[in-house]
Amino acid sequence: MLAGIDPTAEVDPRAIVDPSATIGPGCKVGPWTIIGPDVELGEGCDIRSHVVLKGPTQIGKNNTIYQFSSVGEDTPDLKYNGEPTRLIMGDDNIVREGVTIHRGTVQDRGETVIGSHNLIMAYAHIGHDSVVGDHCILVNNASLAGHVIVGDWAILSGYTLIHQFCHIGAHAFTGFGCGISKDVPAYVTVSGSPAEAKTINSEGLKRRGFSAEAIAAIRRAYKVVYRQGLTLDEAVKRIQDEVEAQPELQLFVDSLTQSTRGIVR
Repeated sequence: MLAGIDPTAEVDPRAIVDPSATIGPGCKVGPWTIIGPDVELGEGCDIRSHVVLKGPTQIGKNNTIYQFSSVGEDTPDLKYNGEPTRLIMGDDNIVREGVTIHRGTVQDRGETVIGSHNLIMAYAHIGHDSVVGDHCILVNNASLAGHVIVGDWAILSGYTLIHQFCHIGAHAFTGFGCGISKDVPAYVTVSGSPAEAKTINSEGLKRRGFSAEAIAAIRRAYKVVYRQGLTLDEAVKRIQDEVEAQPELQLFVDSLTQSTRGIVR
């Protein structure tokens, strides 16, 4: 899209929009919102009042960003020296009140990436160079330090705090007030601070249409890792024997073998 405000967009006259920003068709921009240089809004975005958007930032279609959120701001990482790093956000996300999302750093990816269909609730924080997949929920005050990766369909309960470079696997669930400093494998539910693995996210898997057989296989695989006293390598070898019959286990295996910080136990 070319820079400028599409004629079908509704921009409140009290908003401030930089001439280099792009406001797509059907967008709404509320009063006292500030949209800085090199910000691109896709079609149908709804930016409420008192929002600050800074660039370079690319935001897809049909995103709603509520008041007092700061999206695309410079990272406070002391290594950051004003480089033109980016934030990329997909489609159909809801960003609630007071959320902060920072752009990347050249020391890592150079960009922070948010997928599509996510709900980011009030006062959550997504740090520089983090990657959030699709269909995730970050409940109030959940915070990702820099370089965190969150898989699809993960749910981070309120006040979850995640250390730099941790990976949260797809379909994982964190309890209220979790302090996480190691990787959480796919499908696993953790709670406490420091976090401990408790079970699999069976209720979430049921809601997403996983079969009873798949859930039972994931539960058995969880017990192989967490209940049989095996090393991680030994557990992975046992689970891999079941992957052909139950392909859903591959996601679990991958999250174990790709861990660099060790897994939550």
